[in-house]
Amino acid sequence: MDALTSLEVSIPASILQPFLAATNSSTLNTALENLIELARTADGRSDLASKNILNTALQLSKLLSYPSSGDTLVLTLKLIRNLCAGELRNQNSFIKQNGVDIVSKIISSKDIVNDSNYGIIRMGLQVLANVSLAGKKHQLVIWNHICSLEFFEIAKIRRKETCDPLLGYGEDWVKLILSRTCIEESYFTSIFSNLQSPTQNTNTFTQVQSFLLSILSEIINEQIEHITVSNLFAFEVFKILKTTLGIVNYVSRPKSGLPTGSIDIDALGYSLSILRDICAFDPLHKEGYVDIVDPLLSLGLIEMFLDLLRDLELPSIIRKTINRDENTSGKVCPYKGFRSDIVAVIGNCAYRRKRVQDEVREKNGILLMLQHCVTDDENSFLREWGIWGVRNLLEGNVENQGVVRELEIQGSVNLPELANMGLRVDVDQETRRAKLVNMG
Repeated sequence: MDALTSLEVSIPASILQPFLAATNSSTLNTALENLIELARTADGRSDLASKNILNTALQLSKLLSYPSSGDTLVLTLKLIRNLCAGELRNQNSFIKQNGVDIVSKIISSKDIVNDSNYGIIRMGLQVLANVSLAGKKHQLVIWNHICSLEFFEIAKIRRKETCDPLLGYGEDWVKLILSRTCIEESYFTSIFSNLQSPTQNTNTFTQVQSFLLSILSEIINEQIEHITVSNLFAFEVFKILKTTLGIVNYVSRPKSGLPTGSIDIDALGYSLSILRDICAFDPLHKEGYVDIVDPLLSLGLIEMFLDLLRDLELPSIIRKTINRDENTSGKVCPYKGFRSDIVAVIGNCAYRRKRVQDEVREKNGILLMLQHCVTDDENSFLREWGIWGVRNLLEGNVENQGVVRELEIQGSVNLPELANMGLRVDVDQETRRAKLVNMG
């Protein structure tokens, strides 16, 4: 009796017969090969879904041992992979039948990993990748099952056979992993520090670190409403921002937005972008979400950003209206959009937060914010971010509205943008007292 015949004898008829009957085959491997070909087409996958072949294939894979049944195991995984390629019924069935656990245990088994059987590992990863394309719910189930030491050992294998399935489905898979490990969980600090060169200055960053920040910034910008940002991640990004603020050049006129080609400036810009988008999320929109802004405020975020704005030279349109004899010196934006990002952070933090509204007023920041309701050659959307910030500072805050009324009377500000916000200053002719009212 050969090995294949012995294997077939050991497999229960309830598992073996559906394969043989579906293809009118006499042996298991022949049946699997025929089913693999059939599952290459959408019609074939649909037909096999109605026959529950996927469930039977998953049960078979649990019975196959390595290395004695290695060839049959490869064929079984290949069949499962094909069945899950764009067929939602099979993708859903895979999740319901605990297929993630079954496949992940196979590809992370010590016998297969130690034997460097990249073919089986590759096939298993392709199965998971196909299932993940069904949507975010499927992706989360996969991640929660495979986030283990064994999986990361697989990810360390620098072979085309194992890297392709992880990276070959666009950026979704990589972003999912980075989102969970760096943003939602507590691994960002160790990952970021391990990307630092052993010989570099601790106050500077590597290109890989800057690249990681750019990817995380993109993830948060795209998915802030669907992910939960951990306090640890927010604090670490804030620390990175403070470090970069002390080492970048504020003298050279910026030539571009992000990326600039300067590693440290890019690290500054991407960490600032992350904070901008974190502070933009309204916690009332997500049940059970803990506001991440309050802990950041305790670190002195508002004061730091107001000081940053004061240290910068005035926006170009305001500089042009000032007498040349007046001192208009200040730091230059390190990249195009830097000033807009700062104003955006303050404006986002002020949204429905009286604590922030009051702090900006107490630190004489209202006039400063009003001065940024203007267009600027080096900062796209500065006017829009400035108006957004002023609106949030004034909303429901009588004290802040009073400050703006006094500034209007003193002639400190004369901004048509206030009118564009639907606001105007009315002055009582007898009392000479001003009030900010809605334009009707």
